[in-house]
Amino acid sequence: MHSAVTMQGRVLFLCDRPVSDPAVGTVAAEMGYDLVRARTLDEALAHTGHGDDVPGFALVLAGYSGDAAALFDSVRRLRAALPHTPVIAHGIPAAPTFTLESLYDAGALAVLHEPVSIPILKAKARFFLEAYATAAERRRAEAALQDTRARLEATIAAAEVAVWSLDIASGRVSADARMIEMFGLRPEDAAGVDLAAYFAVIHPDDVPPTQALLGRAMESGARYEATFRVRTPVGAWRWVLARGQLDRAAGARGMMRGVVIDASLRKQTEEQLQASEERYRTLFEAIDQGVCVIEMLYDAVGRPCDYRFLEVNPAFVRATGLEDAVGRTMRSMAPDHQPRWLEVYGKVAATGEPVHFVDEAAQLGRWYDVVAARVGPVGSRKVVVLFTDITQRRRTEVELRRLADDLAAQDRRKTEFLATLAHELRNPLAPIRSGLQLMRRARSDPAALARVQDIMDRQLDHLVHLVDDLLDVARITRGQVELKPALVALADVLNSAVETSLPLIEAARHRLDVRLPHEPLTLYADATRITQVVSNLLNNAAKYTPRGGHIVLAAERDGDQALIAVSDNGIGIPSESIHEVFRMFTQAAHAARHVPGGLGIGLSLVKSLVELHGGTIQAASAGSGTGSVFTVRLPLARRGADENAAPQALDPDAGAIAALRLLVVDDNRDAADTLAALLSVMGHDVVVAHDGHQALRMLDGLHPNAVFLDIGMRGLSGYEVARAVRQEPRHDGIMLVALTGWGGADDRARTAQAGFDAHLTKPATIAAIESVLRAVAVRGGRSPADR
Repeated sequence: MHSAVTMQGRVLFLCDRPVSDPAVGTVAAEMGYDLVRARTLDEALAHTGHGDDVPGFALVLAGYSGDAAALFDSVRRLRAALPHTPVIAHGIPAAPTFTLESLYDAGALAVLHEPVSIPILKAKARFFLEAYATAAERRRAEAALQDTRARLEATIAAAEVAVWSLDIASGRVSADARMIEMFGLRPEDAAGVDLAAYFAVIHPDDVPPTQALLGRAMESGARYEATFRVRTPVGAWRWVLARGQLDRAAGARGMMRGVVIDASLRKQTEEQLQASEERYRTLFEAIDQGVCVIEMLYDAVGRPCDYRFLEVNPAFVRATGLEDAVGRTMRSMAPDHQPRWLEVYGKVAATGEPVHFVDEAAQLGRWYDVVAARVGPVGSRKVVVLFTDITQRRRTEVELRRLADDLAAQDRRKTEFLATLAHELRNPLAPIRSGLQLMRRARSDPAALARVQDIMDRQLDHLVHLVDDLLDVARITRGQVELKPALVALADVLNSAVETSLPLIEAARHRLDVRLPHEPLTLYADATRITQVVSNLLNNAAKYTPRGGHIVLAAERDGDQALIAVSDNGIGIPSESIHEVFRMFTQAAHAARHVPGGLGIGLSLVKSLVELHGGTIQAASAGSGTGSVFTVRLPLARRGADENAAPQALDPDAGAIAALRLLVVDDNRDAADTLAALLSVMGHDVVVAHDGHQALRMLDGLHPNAVFLDIGMRGLSGYEVARAVRQEPRHDGIMLVALTGWGGADDRARTAQAGFDAHLTKPATIAAIESVLRAVAVRGGRSPADR
């Protein structure tokens, strides 16, 4: 005789780790199941031997120790040895080297990932363990009921029943000794006692229905049968079954004769069976996974064609959206349900082998993780289906894969961009270095020096252009571009762009056809930025059009928009790349072969600037070798727009700037010395300091008109020096000029807040420096000491 725990069932745990997961033992103990551990597959199989004194297993946990082949073999062999016992793969890593589908194909019904938590293990094991306990209890109850029936039949056969007769006319009952004993009456009452004496020992709740049944039988002559409780001599209650039949031949109203059988054991068995059924129903209703019992339906040739819902739990409706499903077929509610679902369930009903799979129910618009098993013996068409809606998880997985692909693509483009940037920066640096070496050797040749200086100027302009583009992209990405819109004539913008791009166009001997609008068109836009847009498009056409090509710049009105088109007969754009040309760091592969170089940010920058102005840009091409067209649409200025918004042109009259006393502060000695030399050549008195502390010490004795101050110095930064200067009233007349590589609106606001009067972005042009010096001269032209 096994203990109560053992009789509930056992859990087989196969794990060859030195220290197995304690969660398994904890869950088994909490749920009242014996845990049988095995370190090897042979040891586990040895525990599966069957016999009268060997209880079966309700669940098998197959542990994973790093050997996928061994795990698959263990699952297959355990499923073969225990065909009706579910197998759960235990300790699977989050990213295994094998697919979970292959593990399910081997026979596993569920997977527990490492590390295993007790709540997850409980959720996975609860259904199988409770189902096993319910089935075992039901079998025991059915066996007990059958045993009871057999004993009742044996009792009746041996006349071991109480026999009674009721004289309907007098209402007296005669009974045998067994009847008297069963009802706890006196032995002398066997000869006859009033019917009320028997009702006196029946449970009060059972008296009215028993009297009603007896009265109906006496009136109609129908068979009398009633089950009720009788008080025993010790005060307990015993269930009895009374049966009788009217015999009208005996007396005017006849006699009713019958038997009474002790039904306590049968009633206990029925109550146990009912309790087991209630526990099953409670589990069925409370589980948070969808559960349904279906009946397979077949066509004339025996193929599964549909299935009918017999039972569903509340979670079924939430997981499927199908209401009032019981009694209806799947095809009646979802006519386009995929046939493969019918095939899977049909195979389960035919073979009796449970399955676990993940699939999409397209018509329901959901993904499910499904476990299905046959209900009943061979030939049964019933299948129980346990499923979880994993639609959101599936969508998340797809989105994560998409994001991973996007990040990989962005990383690849960034890597390619950095390599291209290095190449593009080296290109102008090479002639600059060569020019410097040539200047050292040809100091006496003015023509050679002039030629080298022109080359170096062009290469430096190219470097500045690259850096400006990079800074523009960074500012646009951070939303820091500040447009300066004003009323501007479209023709002026186009002519300015042509002037900017004409050297590149003429160098390639292209023919440029400019078609200005027939009427004056006015934009409310940042003229510098729109010029940059058109110039970039012209430069792009010049670069990707073979020498001697044809470029057309055309503009016209299109409703309330200005339409600007730049077309060429160059290398064109493949159809698969037409939507990629505006992406950051992107260059079509065929373009790189024809015209190597470029950072792949020009068109992205153009698109961003156009959209900042509320416009759009499109690229079109019939394919490689057919040229391309870039079309920009910008809103025209509305009537009544602020005519004062147009920026005032600066007075170009520089005039003669009087000699100023200047202090240059920069910890980069070469930068400081070259700027000082340039200012000296321009006729000013210049002193150099190489750190912030030295500059502050020199101010009192020098009394400069202006200080050109580098921001990013070691020790004291330019900001700190500026704040120190502004805290001293004796330095109020000194003009502070910031020198920095950062030129955005936020950067300029920060230098102004620190006390700077002007902001120069490195490398500063002579025109920018002269503009600052002119402002210094206008401010007073004398140092505080002179005043």
